[in-house]
Amino acid sequence: MKAMILAAGLGKRMRPLTDHCPKPLLPVAGKPLIVHHLERLAASGIEEVIINVSYRADQIIEALGDGRQWGLKIAFSREEAPLETAGGISHARPLLGDSPFVLINGDIWCDLDLSTLPALGDNLAHLVLVDNPPQHATGDFHLDSENRVQDSGGPRLTYAGIALLDPRLVDGLPEPCYPLAPLLRQAMAEGRVSGQHHHGQWVDVGTPERLRELDLQLSTTRS
Repeated sequence: MKAMILAAGLGKRMRPLTDHCPKPLLPVAGKPLIVHHLERLAASGIEEVIINVSYRADQIIEALGDGRQWGLKIAFSREEAPLETAGGISHARPLLGDSPFVLINGDIWCDLDLSTLPALGDNLAHLVLVDNPPQHATGDFHLDSENRVQDSGGPRLTYAGIALLDPRLVDGLPEPCYPLAPLLRQAMAEGRVSGQHHHGQWVDVGTPERLRELDLQLSTTRS
């Protein structure tokens, strides 16, 4: 199985830290944020990783290289301008192939064991959901008693930025730059999205303050 890390964003919420450094390379506990993802992917048995890049792409490519130092094979999908999530996946489709793949937002941190993600079966997506953080108290989706993800109903949970996807989900996009959420909602309406509630650690590293908090947390744990 392959994985894709979303790393093409401009990192506007992280300014001024991202004025000269792309968000995936911001340091957390002595290593770039994206390296935490690479290490977890390698530990889960994934060997091939596709990373979409746009803002300060050359810095990311130079820093990560071909991935061999983590036992991975990294390929980069360049975007002239960020294409949103679904657009980025569609653009990387030649690298991803036709089999299900793990999708990870580059600006989160999570202790989930990725090897525990279930097979998709007939589903188009399997979403990892977490308790709603203070900055997103209303959540995104409802996980029912049969572990199906619904757009309506409650209680609601927050999408963790980790999923197992069938690449066919992005086939036939109405335009090259397109978000993933409408496609997921359509698949939910068709009953083809499963999910799980992760009760472990998860952080949306979306602001300099949350970056500092995560850095402190992980540095303290490591020491």
